Amino acid sequence: MPRIGVVTFPGTLDDGDAARAARLGGAEVVRLWHADADLKGVDAVIVPGGFSYGDYLRAGALASLAPVMGEVVRRAHQGLPVLGICNGFQILQEAGLLPGALTRNKGLHFHCVDTYLQVERTSTPWTAGFTQGQKILVPAKHGEGRFQAPAETISQLEDEGRVVFRYTDNFNGSVNAIAGVSSADGRVVGLMPHPEHAVELLTGPSTDGLGLIHSVLDSVGV
Repeated sequence: MPRIGVVTFPGTLDDGDAARAARLGGAEVVRLWHADADLKGVDAVIVPGGFSYGDYLRAGALASLAPVMGEVVRRAHQGLPVLGICNGFQILQEAGLLPGALTRNKGLHFHCVDTYLQVERTSTPWTAGFTQGQKILVPAKHGEGRFQAPAETISQLEDEGRVVFRYTDNFNGSVNAIAGVSSADGRVVGLMPHPEHAVELLTGPSTDGLGLIHSVLDSVGV
């Protein structure tokens, strides 16, 4: 059975949901602790949402220095698929795996909404099971999720097709309605909304989030 590692930091609160999504998608879940640099031979890694280290200093900044992230960065450069969700996206940016920054939402409001995302890139391990232009319904819950980057970085992301998800409502004011981006090779993906909360109709608005898990399991070929 393919194995997906889910990282837990002090303050993480969505690791259980990410683990449940991975299990429902057909993976064996491996729990990874922030202070342990051993990834235990997993086939992919999810860096979940929450408030790692209480968002002290800057969201994701302290978590990016944890021993586990040193190994995640090393393995990501070797092609390991990595997904960062919400605070996990912030951590991947702080670790240098993804570009840009996630700043306070437009109007400085915390938003907790269900939002439709448009899938812009399907050539990543996490989105290969979708079709380009497909809309998926997932929850979003953040106060600092407004994607920002210098104009030249935005142009590069757009020109290279590295915008993976785009908001259809752009409730937080992100540049170009960007909700998720990828590394240059597409192996690392980060997004602010929460696909792990859209895996069962009993608790979420859809089961669209399972598409990311099914995609990565197919991509690792296990």
